[in-house]
Amino acid sequence: MDKNILRQVLADNAKLIGRLDVMPREYNVETDKNYIFTGVRRAGKSYMQYALIKKLLSEGYGMNDILYMNFEDERIDSFTMADFNLLLECHQELYACRPHIFLDEMQNIEGWEKFARRMADSKYHICLTGSNAKMLSKEIMTTLGGRFLQKDIYPFSFREYLDALNIPYGNINLLDTDSRASFFRHYNEYLTNGGMPETVNMNIKREYLSSTYQKIYLNDIATRNGINNMNALRLLVKKIAESVGQPLSYNRLSHILSSFNGKISVPTVQSYVSYAEDAWLLLRLRNITGSLSEKESACKYYFIDNGFLNLFLLNGETSLLENLVALELFRRFGHDSEHDTVYFYNSGVEIDFYVPEKEWAIQVSYSLSDIDTRKRETTALEKITKVLPCRRRTIITYDSEESIVDSKGDIDVVPCWKWLLEE
Repeated sequence: MDKNILRQVLADNAKLIGRLDVMPREYNVETDKNYIFTGVRRAGKSYMQYALIKKLLSEGYGMNDILYMNFEDERIDSFTMADFNLLLECHQELYACRPHIFLDEMQNIEGWEKFARRMADSKYHICLTGSNAKMLSKEIMTTLGGRFLQKDIYPFSFREYLDALNIPYGNINLLDTDSRASFFRHYNEYLTNGGMPETVNMNIKREYLSSTYQKIYLNDIATRNGINNMNALRLLVKKIAESVGQPLSYNRLSHILSSFNGKISVPTVQSYVSYAEDAWLLLRLRNITGSLSEKESACKYYFIDNGFLNLFLLNGETSLLENLVALELFRRFGHDSEHDTVYFYNSGVEIDFYVPEKEWAIQVSYSLSDIDTRKRETTALEKITKVLPCRRRTIITYDSEESIVDSKGDIDVVPCWKWLLEE
């Protein structure tokens, strides 16, 4: 790696970050802790690093004390693990100080975890980001030896989205007519196009979302994993999008894809789904009552952002609403592939979401105006109390609100916008 190129990139990055105006996000981070920020491409992981850098600057440090490098910069595409020491040397030559280290998109450098562990052991302050869930595999976390705190970074929550647009939401009932209209217009926009941070102020969002999806699809899934059957991968993602909210087994996906694209084996389907999860495009939800094999092979899948999901849908309001609820539950309670915190229930009765920690059963229904729909949702919430403890039962709708009383107590019917803004 050419030292002159590294010096130039370091200097350019320092100027760039120094000029940035960074909006705080809903993640508590401290300047004396080492972090790994993980999440889908363009979800705001880099901005989490920028926010930490701004905190350091407010504490009296200067940009000379910061080493920031993004490993998707094409100028350093020849960088390897052997060049990390060279990177430190370049910073030392430029600024003659021990830096706080911020390294972006670390999954691009094989063996990065050994360098990260060495820096942490040497008492450097170091913060990393990555767009691949395998960064946190058991083997890598063992190498890191507990020196880092992990935070999953999601696209903007509804609250963050409104804050970024300076839209008031403290008490909707007290807002004037124009402000209320603006609020609900942005609620619909968020439901439809999601919360990818860079889309917030865009008038035409679909082109950006399509372009970003293509980068995830081509770079983070297909190219990274050497997938040659692009048509099968495309159909797989499309089918999962059309089936949001419904359990899908590998066998069923294999059968569907084989009917369109020639024989696609179950192991291939399993691998493709896993790759999409690793790239943070898909988030898996398991059946709390399923057997061990069913928990892994017959799951629901949700998209990391409604904007990506909506690329595949026509008249998909119900799917978008459920996907939004799933994302918010994962934000609040976490999404750990080895230690689930949110489930669905499907055994004689179907419950969209169940949170064991809160003993909370949740149904999602765009509207309860249809009598049959209302009966189906309330009956399910009554039956679930016979098999799972339920301190709280909720139906989340698009915009209706009421309280329903049955033989087991209260069922809260809450509009999604209001639920999203709960403290």
